Amino acid sequence: MATAATRPGPGVGGHPLLAARWYAYYVLGLLTLCYVTNTVDRSQVLAASLQAIKREFQASDFALGLLSGLPFAIFYAVLGIPIAALADRWSRRNVLAIAVALWSAMTGLCGLAVNFAMLFAARIGTAVGEAGGTPPSHSLISDYFPKASRGTALSIYALAVPVGTSIGAALGGWGNQHLGWRLTFVLAGAPGLALAALAALTVIEPPRGHADGAAARRAAAPGLWESFWYLVKRPSFRHLGLAAAIHSAVWYASGTYNNAFLQRSHHMLVSQAGYWVSLFAAVGGVGTFLGGLLADRLSVRARDRRWYMWVPGIATFVQVPFQCLTYLSPNLAVALPAFAMMTLLAAVFFGPYFSVAQAVAPVRMRALASSLALFIQTLIGQGIGPPLAGRLSDRLAPAFGAHALGWSLVLVGLLNIWAAAHYLLGARTLRADLELTESLAA
Repeated sequence: MATAATRPGPGVGGHPLLAARWYAYYVLGLLTLCYVTNTVDRSQVLAASLQAIKREFQASDFALGLLSGLPFAIFYAVLGIPIAALADRWSRRNVLAIAVALWSAMTGLCGLAVNFAMLFAARIGTAVGEAGGTPPSHSLISDYFPKASRGTALSIYALAVPVGTSIGAALGGWGNQHLGWRLTFVLAGAPGLALAALAALTVIEPPRGHADGAAARRAAAPGLWESFWYLVKRPSFRHLGLAAAIHSAVWYASGTYNNAFLQRSHHMLVSQAGYWVSLFAAVGGVGTFLGGLLADRLSVRARDRRWYMWVPGIATFVQVPFQCLTYLSPNLAVALPAFAMMTLLAAVFFGPYFSVAQAVAPVRMRALASSLALFIQTLIGQGIGPPLAGRLSDRLAPAFGAHALGWSLVLVGLLNIWAAAHYLLGARTLRADLELTESLAA
């Protein structure tokens, strides 16, 4: 007899909506909206609020970096692995709905913090909830979309990052200017509670491997350690994770401090800085979509899936000179266009990164593969990037004054050269690793 934990979701194995293309895009759209609230809640409202929090709690730049840095990253990354293992065995829809509700509630609680310690604790709670968002979502998307269009689908999902960044930056800037940072956090958390209910009620749990054929559907879920070692033994997966992690150190450092940088170096109001960051995030959405689309198109046209590594590798390397112009030029006529190009190129990696992670993993390891990719990316990227940039800014302040933050972001940005090298190294073994996974599925 099926238990509550193993009983299929509504219509699994024969629901007519599973064959409807529009419904696949409905699920993709809903999952993307959930991820939008994740991005809004995770960083941008906080980024826009840093100056106000700094003044109210007399916090250093290093302390502010910790709010979205290593402690947040540890909980987000470490808890993501057991949550992903649960999603590989239980209902991914339910795991997602619970996670969305938790991170949304904890975001609202940030606005009620009476001291820095309480705010820090609420941020940890946000991290716990957000750890359960992306892994089940990636696994669901991979069961709704076949390989030929999976990179594009995952790029559409990843559009939530620039869209959420744009909304969060605008909301954070406007809210801090007119409502105060506390009410801004409360408002940011509210939409996620409604989306959690919608996901629980309307998303159908598809059979595992639904888009990959019946043989994949019959595959049993391997053990946690067996899955872990299978993935880390793939050289392409290791290089992919390191590339994204190093690149993400730059991404998260910039995302945390861009609003403060525009205020300090270009004397913008918090609302003005928020609107510019919002605009650049929208430009980053173009890069996110193009990354997946180009990787899909080029890999099919050339019959070479190494383009899933080459596309983000090239974009990451080309980004470096635009970072220097963005953070060092005193002329806004130079800095702002460079900012747009930097953001566009920085966002290219999302779709190809998660597409490769899903392709290298057998179908019953996909949530874990996504979580492990996020573990590496977040623990190194988000854990190190913001605190490193904050520490460098504190150290450079005596010499550079208000421009110290810009110089620190340039120094952290040089890590992208290292990241690009790992993308190219991972491409060397990608085809062999994909062939091994496909032979196991067959």
